[in-house]
Amino acid sequence: MRIKGVNLGGWLLMEGYILGGRNIAEHLFKKRLKNIYGDSELKNFEKLYRDNFIQKEDFHRISQLGANCVRLPFNYRILENKPFKYEEDCFLYLDRAISWAKSYKIKIILDLHAAQGGQNCDWHSDSWGKAYLWESTNLRKRVNKLWETIAKRYKGEETIYGYDLLNEPVIEKSKLGILKELYREIIKTIRDIDKEKFIFLEGNIWAQEIEFLQDILGEKIAISIHTYQPLNFTFNFINQYRYPGKIDGKFWDKSQIFRYLDKYYSFSKRKKVEIFVGEFGVNYRGNAWGEVDYLRDILEVFEEFSFSYTYWTYKSIPLGVFPDGIYQYLYNPKYVRREGPIFGWENYLSCWKKEKGEIVNFWRTESYVINKDISSLLKEFFLKP
Repeated sequence: MRIKGVNLGGWLLMEGYILGGRNIAEHLFKKRLKNIYGDSELKNFEKLYRDNFIQKEDFHRISQLGANCVRLPFNYRILENKPFKYEEDCFLYLDRAISWAKSYKIKIILDLHAAQGGQNCDWHSDSWGKAYLWESTNLRKRVNKLWETIAKRYKGEETIYGYDLLNEPVIEKSKLGILKELYREIIKTIRDIDKEKFIFLEGNIWAQEIEFLQDILGEKIAISIHTYQPLNFTFNFINQYRYPGKIDGKFWDKSQIFRYLDKYYSFSKRKKVEIFVGEFGVNYRGNAWGEVDYLRDILEVFEEFSFSYTYWTYKSIPLGVFPDGIYQYLYNPKYVRREGPIFGWENYLSCWKKEKGEIVNFWRTESYVINKDISSLLKEFFLKP
């Protein structure tokens, strides 16, 4: 089965730029909100956010695009109350997503986007600024236990296509053995329970370096890569780069994309393993700089190589940097405030008490506008056999 779909970024792990603000770790933002409004209101905030940012209608919208899969990034904190402790209500949102996906015949890949201790130093692993996972045997045992709990709960659930074990790990090359051993342990844990689900292994350095995985492959194990190259164009870190064109000293066009991705295709042929592009995307600037041409070219290469893929991301507040959403929030109320000095979600800290109702309405996708250029292009490729 070829997977073609979208990421539900920002829902079960809040990301600052998706909400129009700075990329600070989710747990640090919530700590500040708790200090202002108290623990009870923090819990209310979390519930309102998760109940409204993604709803059943969003799965209908995704199905209308022709997608057959959702990659669902989640934070371990939504499941783990205390180390090694999981309760029924912790699975509310995963169960809800599975039910909605089933209604529209969409598969789900569960993606551990933020693991205990952080698998990289970035905000999107909800880290403390350091990847403590690689320094603690106990933290790695908790990750393994998390996947054991998930596998037991969802054994036999056909809506779940597979498990993406660890989003974008980053570890020193001299310590790659730690990552490989963790993968081996989790694979064994899952396979002792469920031999049917696909297991996705991401390479080192933000899912880019994969050669070290060649000796831990097996049946229904796939390699997941992320590709945003050339990064300074797709993230718009350097303004006015045009595609096709010279970017960071190299001419990027479809042939260069082909050459860049060919190493993954060669690996897949050599090792007889499927490649899944778990993330790709672009910062949309009105298509003034060739963003849609870039997406068309990379999608055509995916098709030529028979890669599966999920687009990053479904919805966001578009800013001048980072890949933004198929659905975009284009307006500028006080809880977005693109002019600053406080940006996006950090405005909730001062606005929440008085603006709660408006903020909840703004979270819902009906307040967003679909990007017609990107949605129509994705639909064209999603519907290809």
